[in-house]
Amino acid sequence: MINTGSMAALGLVTLIAACGSPEVRVASPVTAPETRLRSSFSSLEVSEVTLPSYAAAEDIYMRAADGTISPMGTLWADLPARSITLQLSRDLGAITGVTVAPEPWPFRAYAAAKVDVRIEELLATAEGVFRLSGQYFIAPEAGGRASAGSFAIEEPIVGDTGSPTAIAAARGRAVGRLAETIARKGL
Repeated sequence: MINTGSMAALGLVTLIAACGSPEVRVASPVTAPETRLRSSFSSLEVSEVTLPSYAAAEDIYMRAADGTISPMGTLWADLPARSITLQLSRDLGAITGVTVAPEPWPFRAYAAAKVDVRIEELLATAEGVFRLSGQYFIAPEAGGRASAGSFAIEEPIVGDTGSPTAIAAARGRAVGRLAETIARKGL
């Protein structure tokens, strides 16, 4: 038998849980790249990007003027590695016009080359800039030229530099520039 004291306590816990503030999440806007470049590969598989531990979390991080990196309290709409991998695949396909898909490769025949991106820095800064840096590697399946390169992209955060939507827009533009850099220098 349930007593009224237990029911009241259960009701209070439920009420407190229901009154918690909802999670705020933002996504980078989807924009089609305007650049068109030729690829020496007929198809590309994009490996899931690797991220530093702080950037792999759902939190949006900002680097303060003193160099400390802290979560802003707002979350990305999707896991950063997944969303960046999907954007790179979409943008590389639009830029090159070839078949591009994220891993695992969904087609029967292997991709002509694999794109591997390893991100070292992915954050907003107190100076109003979104930073994206790291390395990329292009590995042909058979024949073709393997290549590697590094990137350091800074994209201004337009508007309120502490706004999660402005930061998400800057991240989207930075990843778009990364796709163009890979297409221009690696493919």
